[in-house]
Amino acid sequence: MPEIHSTAIIDPGAQIAETCQIGPYCIVGPHVVLGDAVKLHSHVVIEGRTTIGARTTILPFSSIGQTPQDLKYRGEPSELHIGTDNTIREHVTMNTGTEGGGMVTRVGNGGLFMPGSHVAHDCQIGNKVILANNCTLAGHVIIEDNAILGGLTGVQQFVRVGRNAMLGAMVGTKHDVIPFGIVMARPTRLDGLNLVGLKRAGVPTQEIQALKKAYDVLFTEEGGTLTERMDEVEESFGGNGTVDTLLEFLRVETGRPILRPDEY
Repeated sequence: MPEIHSTAIIDPGAQIAETCQIGPYCIVGPHVVLGDAVKLHSHVVIEGRTTIGARTTILPFSSIGQTPQDLKYRGEPSELHIGTDNTIREHVTMNTGTEGGGMVTRVGNGGLFMPGSHVAHDCQIGNKVILANNCTLAGHVIIEDNAILGGLTGVQQFVRVGRNAMLGAMVGTKHDVIPFGIVMARPTRLDGLNLVGLKRAGVPTQEIQALKKAYDVLFTEEGGTLTERMDEVEESFGGNGTVDTLLEFLRVETGRPILRPDEY
């Protein structure tokens, strides 16, 4: 049987794995599914159609699966899916999706969500993502695998942050951030490649060197359009895994600008 504190309130409709631990004063709603070895510390609230994967730990005063902060929401049965092995720290909020965003907010596996961070409706979060303290994501944001977002960082609606990108503290971006990029605040700008993150991820030196050359062509050389420079990079470095990932990201038509080294 699950280990449930006597002060916790668990709706009979909730599906709780036998190995779960639920601490004092937690509240779990009727449509919640908790996987194996999920641990809720005290004062955690889980509501909505929320599924939480195995071995995820949630610390006090987090509010997970509440209704979207979207005035267009009309009570549709949207969902929140959280993967395995996540650590969700104090005062984190994650909302369910909306009809306008596919009805599902998704969080991948192995993430770290530090105190006060917020995942809004219809966000799609990859694996091993880190949101530092008070980092907030607006609705429909996409954060790809291994991205790190610093404290007090804000990401506007529909923005994409590519895999292995790093956003420093107090960044506020309304532009897409390229994979492997590093972004600094005051003013917010693309400030090169996340070389430390690439090395930590085990990317071969040869690939990193090719990516650095591709970055220079795309963002530091003058002349030609970005599309023309992308074609040049593909011709020179096509077939390199990290370069291909960058080009694939850049070629997606979203109607939103790509963050560049220029100030804005």
